[in-house]
Amino acid sequence: MIARLHGILIEKAPPLIVIDCAGVGYEVEVPMSTFYQLPEVGVQVALLTHMVVREDAQLLYGFGSLQEKSTFRQLLKVNGIGAKSALAILSGVSIEDLVEAVNSQEVALLTRIPGVGKKTAERLLLELKDKFEATGINLGAGQVKSTTQDVLNAMLALGYNEREAVAAVKLLDQGVSVSEGIKQALKSLSK
Repeated sequence: MIARLHGILIEKAPPLIVIDCAGVGYEVEVPMSTFYQLPEVGVQVALLTHMVVREDAQLLYGFGSLQEKSTFRQLLKVNGIGAKSALAILSGVSIEDLVEAVNSQEVALLTRIPGVGKKTAERLLLELKDKFEATGINLGAGQVKSTTQDVLNAMLALGYNEREAVAAVKLLDQGVSVSEGIKQALKSLSK
């Protein structure tokens, strides 16, 4: 599984890019939110990736942030949403707007995304609410709790599974800094 690429950006043609990593060019599909953040061709770039292996293809999807990658993976878990649809959703709406749409059960925002009809939008709203809550996204405020999310991302990056990481983050003190939150979470996971 390829989880990250670091190399020189050699081609940009939305949504595809090519990254040269030690002489091997990796073709990566990225959401438009990541595409707009990319440097010019010929410059070093690093992306988090998600690899999909099918009978007829091995595909790489790239993301500029862990939050984008996590949201992409949550979208893939929704019945009827494949990688292309998940990429289209991330390209068509920001993560904050997606959270707000789920919070307010706003079908209209999602149906404006190409390829997302009313039934698909309703399924997304229904299934994502539980998934966002499980990963620490605060639907009440419609925003991601930055400290909590940063600590959660750190636990996931350290190799803990999502269940363990969410359980550890729930035990954090109110108003804790990110570094102190990571220490507390590691301490609770070591018990």
